[in-house]
Amino acid sequence: MDVKSAFLNGYIDEEIYVEQPQGFIAKGSEEKVLRLKKALYGLKQAPRAWYSKIDKYFMDRGFRRSLSEPTLYIKSQVSTPLVTGEKYQKEDGSQKVDGSMYRSLIGSLLYLTATRPDIMFATSLLSRFMQSPSQVHYAAAKRILRYLRGTKDFGIWYKSTNDAKLVGYTDSDWAGSVDDMKSTSGYTFSLGSGIFTWASKKQATVAQSSAEAEYIAAAATSNQAIWLRRS
Repeated sequence: MDVKSAFLNGYIDEEIYVEQPQGFIAKGSEEKVLRLKKALYGLKQAPRAWYSKIDKYFMDRGFRRSLSEPTLYIKSQVSTPLVTGEKYQKEDGSQKVDGSMYRSLIGSLLYLTATRPDIMFATSLLSRFMQSPSQVHYAAAKRILRYLRGTKDFGIWYKSTNDAKLVGYTDSDWAGSVDDMKSTSGYTFSLGSGIFTWASKKQATVAQSSAEAEYIAAAATSNQAIWLRRS
């Protein structure tokens, strides 16, 4: 991690006053001095002020300090792509982040869903917020990266068989989208030992009950099964 002008980003608690810099002296206030709020290069407090700020940044985001090296921060991988039960919405009250950076990250994750069905739902869900992403959405996307780091050896096993049957599974939540109360359908199909096609999509209409949401998902999956059998 490389931070430009790192020592200039730390805030200081002590009362330190400096003369007005040449070219910025206010007329009629030539004898006044200025109190520093942030550190400057050359101050003995600058390294400590920067360390306090970066330490708070990492600790607030779930990192922990290494016991052997205080300036080394560690964040372990996670066991699920998303926090179980967490709801995401367009306006969650958190600060907005760089949209280009977020779209690049989601695009990379969507590319990985071609071989990682376990992140299909999470990535599809977060792709809904690419127009105006927030810190909450970005943190959720980075959690998927942490999950992938801990499961980089996962794969789909295909073995030869003389009895390959097309088997499909489908499921749906109900009113999972906070913004429009629409449900999300998901399906997967296997042929033999491993799955070969999968999807996670928001339903086009608002289901009036969980049974209706399941019916919509089953109908879409049946259409996919018919197409696969004819292919």
